[in-house]
Amino acid sequence: MLAGASWSLLGLGWPAAVVGAANGLIGGARGTYGWAKPTGVLAFTLDSTWAVPVTAGALVAHLVAWLRPSHGGYVARLSARANRHVYTGGFRVRRGFVVTVGNTINNAGASVRVSPRRQRLITVHEDVHVWQGRWFGPLYPILYFSWTLVGGLAGALIWVVNRKRGASLFRVAETCGYYLNPFEWWAYSRDGGWPPPAKVPWVGGSWPLAPPINVRR
Repeated sequence: MLAGASWSLLGLGWPAAVVGAANGLIGGARGTYGWAKPTGVLAFTLDSTWAVPVTAGALVAHLVAWLRPSHGGYVARLSARANRHVYTGGFRVRRGFVVTVGNTINNAGASVRVSPRRQRLITVHEDVHVWQGRWFGPLYPILYFSWTLVGGLAGALIWVVNRKRGASLFRVAETCGYYLNPFEWWAYSRDGGWPPPAKVPWVGGSWPLAPPINVRR
């Protein structure tokens, strides 16, 4: 009802209602939202209104994980009442890198069940991305991938001018397009991992965008 009502103003009431219903069904069956806290109510409200397009992408991520059962095991301990869904597999863009789409986190890796460091990656870094999708809604993927494209091209130009400094074209482009992406910079900072080792040191700032946070989960 929330999703349909909020997007009916744009003539997208029924598609949004389907997305909202599917998200509510999955979240309800798994006990995903933390209703006992204001953040749980806020997460559900945003997922069902402003962030419906991002939630639609999350449903696709669910499907990918379900179609790859040997790789997409659901991690209930990191998902229940945490306002997110965590899979060990699913979408994989690059080896070792986690992929967050809406409220769904893919490719967390089997080690996430036992590794405290991997768990912190999910509960802090990737959780920041989950909330970025909620706060920025349909603007989030547009802003994220626009920076990736423009930043990568800018990195290529920087490499041309500074190619004698030793870093490869890929590393410089990756630094500008990925690590200096404000959304990633923000997440790495909150995880206490800024600057990351793979970032080219002489490209961009070395200061964090936000203070690191601690979690008990």
